Amino acid sequence: MPNTYLTDTQVAARYGVHRTTPWRWAKVDPAFPAPIILTPGCTRWKLADLEAWEAAKHGSAA
Repeated sequence: MPNTYLTDTQVAARYGVHRTTPWRWAKVDPAFPAPIILTPGCTRWKLADLEAWEAAKHGSAA
C-alpha cells in the first residue's frame, strides 16, 4: 500500500482546527508527527504517522 500524504488543510479538516494549528502542534508537541518535506515548497504529513499519533493519544487517555 503506498504512503498517503496530507496537506496542512487536510490535516486541519481531519481534526476540525484552523490550518495553522498542525504547524503549531508540530513545533510545541514532540509527540505530534513532524511534517515531511517532499520537495522544496511541498511539505506534507504522512497519514500513517498521524494515525499512530491518534492511537497513542487515545491509548493514554484511558
